[in-house]
Amino acid sequence: MRLRLAIAAMLPVLALAACGTSTATQDAGPTRTVEHAMGETKVPMAPKRVVVLDTDKLDSMVSLGLAPVGAAQAQENQTWPDYLGSALANTKPVGTLQQPNIEAIMALKPDLILGSKFRQAAFYDKLSKIAPTVFTERVGITWKENFLLDAEALGKKEQAQQLLSAYEARAKEVGAKYSKLQVSIVRFMPTEIRMYGPESFSGIVLKDAGIPRPEVQQLKDQEDRRFGKLSQENIAKADADAIFYTAYGENAAKAQAEVTGGPLWKNLKAVKSGNAHNVDDEIWMTGIGVTAAGKILDDLDKYLAPLA
Repeated sequence: MRLRLAIAAMLPVLALAACGTSTATQDAGPTRTVEHAMGETKVPMAPKRVVVLDTDKLDSMVSLGLAPVGAAQAQENQTWPDYLGSALANTKPVGTLQQPNIEAIMALKPDLILGSKFRQAAFYDKLSKIAPTVFTERVGITWKENFLLDAEALGKKEQAQQLLSAYEARAKEVGAKYSKLQVSIVRFMPTEIRMYGPESFSGIVLKDAGIPRPEVQQLKDQEDRRFGKLSQENIAKADADAIFYTAYGENAAKAQAEVTGGPLWKNLKAVKSGNAHNVDDEIWMTGIGVTAAGKILDDLDKYLAPLA
C-alpha cells in the first residue's frame, strides 16, 4: 500500500520533468555530440528544422545549401539580406539578436538552435529546453571557426571545410593582382564614422587576399582592432589608393551623403581619382560568412582592376 502511494505521489513530478525535456531531443533518433561555447550537446545526425540567432549563421546555412525555419533579426522588421537571394523566403522572424522571441522559437518546433554566447548567453537555458542548442563563442574575428562549428552541428563540416579552402585559394588569386595597392574600409553609422581594421570581417578578407591597408587602419595602438573612430574633420585617415565605404541603415546613409558631399571627403586622393566605392553593408559588414566573403572578393576584383 505504501509503495503504491509513493509511486502515485511521484507521478506528477515525473510528468513535470518530462515537460521540461526537449521533445526535439527525444524524437531526434540517432545523435552526435558537439562541443561548443556552452559545453557539449547531443544534436540530430541531420537536423531538419533549424533556428539561427545571429546574422553569420544565415550565411552559414545558405552557403551549405540549407535554410533555417526561423531566424533572429539585427533590428525589428528588418528584411533578410538581399545578397542571399530567395533562399530565406520561408524563414520566419523570431525576435532580435539581443532579444530572441522564445515563444516564436518554440512554435516552430526546431530540432536544432544555433546562437552566439556573445549575444545570447542569458537565453541558453531556456533555448536548450526547446531543442539541442549550439553556441559559438564570439562574432566577427572568429568567423571561420564559427562557420566550421555551425557546419559540424548541421552535419556538414566536410562541405564547410571545402568551401573555406576554395575561398582562401581564390582570395590569394584575387589579391595577387592588387598587392601593391592600399585599400581603406569606412563605415558610416547613425552617430559616428568608423575605419575598419585587420580584425573586422572585411579586414580579415583583405588580409586573406594579401592586400595592404593604410598604416593608420592597422589600429596598432588599440586592443580591439576591429575598428577605430573617425570624424568629419580627420576623414583624411580614410584615404588610400581605393576606399570601400558602406552605411548601416537609413540614418547612417543620410550622414554618409552629408560627409561624402563635403569638401574634405572630395579632397581625398581616392575620391579625386574616382576610386571611392559605395558598397553593400550587408556583404562587407554584417554578412560574416563564406558567401559574403566571396562577394567582397568580387567587389575587389571589379573595382581594383583599373588600378592594377
